Amino acid sequence: MLNEWLYQFASWLDTFESSTNLHESLYMYGWVESTHVLTLTVFLGMLLVIDLRLLGVGFKNIPASTLVDRLDKPMMLGFIVMIISGVLLFYAIPVRSTQSIFFRVKVILLIAAGINAMIIRRMTRQRPLTWDYDPSPPKKVRVGAGLSLTFWLCVIAAGRMMAYDWWDCHKEMPHFMYWAAGCVNELAAFEQ
Repeated sequence: MLNEWLYQFASWLDTFESSTNLHESLYMYGWVESTHVLTLTVFLGMLLVIDLRLLGVGFKNIPASTLVDRLDKPMMLGFIVMIISGVLLFYAIPVRSTQSIFFRVKVILLIAAGINAMIIRRMTRQRPLTWDYDPSPPKKVRVGAGLSLTFWLCVIAAGRMMAYDWWDCHKEMPHFMYWAAGCVNELAAFEQ
């Protein structure tokens, strides 16, 4: 049911001339993709510094609240531009993206990373921060920072793997993989 809906939505997006134009553009698609990667590095660079502090591994002499407050705005700016450029990349190739197992894993990991980020944000925005000057924050903060780094490393890996067609719908795969990748037409043929 969900696979059919996603496929219909992606097929609908694919009917727009601007989607095709973006994908087939000589320069624009490359610029959008480059912007996506560059803003990803800005976002992750700031996040890495914050997470290292929250893990108690680096920047121990800087209060956690100071570090978070100073890096929050550039990190969020990078995140917003990264999301916008990511949506444009999806818009350029909606059907192939929707039917990519790596894209689906990336979206699930992005949701998990977002939920984790909201929890960490709530923990670091509490005032007063009783552990602000501690070289090693409380365990729940360290676990959240570790999860953050893990989720984002996996998001990067899944995004990078989207370029490969190991599990594309046009290949012969087990039934489960057709379902997991959202291969609607192949599933229908498989079930007949």
